[in-house]
Amino acid sequence: MASIDYKNGLVAENREQIESHVREILRLIGEDVDREGLLDTPARVTRMYEEIFAGYAADPREVLGVTFDEQHEELVIIKDIVYYSQCEHHMAPFFGKVHVGYLPSGKVAGLSKFARLVDVVTRKLQVQERITSEIADILFDVLKPHGVMVVVEGEHMCMCARGVKKYGSQTVTSAVRGSFRKDATLRSEFLSLLK
Repeated sequence: MASIDYKNGLVAENREQIESHVREILRLIGEDVDREGLLDTPARVTRMYEEIFAGYAADPREVLGVTFDEQHEELVIIKDIVYYSQCEHHMAPFFGKVHVGYLPSGKVAGLSKFARLVDVVTRKLQVQERITSEIADILFDVLKPHGVMVVVEGEHMCMCARGVKKYGSQTVTSAVRGSFRKDATLRSEFLSLLK
């Protein structure tokens, strides 16, 4: 696996290797790698990889940062967190929205930290089911709330732009932890507030 420093990107040796491999892929698919429009493509693709795979360089449990003592124990929802990821089966993009609900038990995190968590979890080769579970597990472990529910919506280019080519089809996954698992009314409240 390439070494990535989250603040500084790929190490130089890995950057050069990726550029070389991208150039070879272009040649193997029949392109003229010396054509003007492709001369800088290997470097551009490498910089893109640094950005879209930056999740490998961060610990998702640390991104929640400092938590705050707060005696709010009612439902908190952060919805419509946009994400972009790459399918690990085809390396094709998929994207959508993440919705998080949790019942604090004396600790809350800053709201921007939820978006940061989504970025770290999604910026690597992934499947939507794993994204959903990872976010729920991390929130449940770090914040220690009474319960967590995560719903992820996704549109997958491996299904829309290739293969069966069903443009616009959506995949929806959910994960429930703690009190959300036991309380159907709580789950219904969360889902109704997403509309």
